[in-house]
Amino acid sequence: MADNSVTNITQQIAVSALRAQQGRMRVIAENLANADSTSKTPGGDPYRRQAPVFQPIAVGGGAKGVKMAGAQPDRSPFNSSYDPGNPSADATGYVKRPNVDPLIEAMDMRDAQRAYEANLNVIETSRAMDSHTLDILKQ
Repeated sequence: MADNSVTNITQQIAVSALRAQQGRMRVIAENLANADSTSKTPGGDPYRRQAPVFQPIAVGGGAKGVKMAGAQPDRSPFNSSYDPGNPSADATGYVKRPNVDPLIEAMDMRDAQRAYEANLNVIETSRAMDSHTLDILKQ
């Protein structure tokens, strides 16, 4: 089979998307792991939610795939709570909390999982089509 066959290009696109979704899931897991963290210094900033950044890439035959180029900080405001006994509290007794919403992260994780599964299905379907084509040619 030629490297630039439609099946091969389709699989390359799907593989690039699988890798991008894996990266996205790592960023989401990091956000969830730090959802309850606070600053190490009084009045300091806690963990800031990260958002994945994707960019197109060439995968062969003029087709475009995708890759996760990195993560950038979410600039939404931090949450705060009144907890004067906390070592991270500022002079007024408020503690800055991360701008991570676990519900949003859970929905993002589910979306990434579904995208990952969809791309796996593309690869499986592409392979099945190749197999059926070979079976037909053998007859």
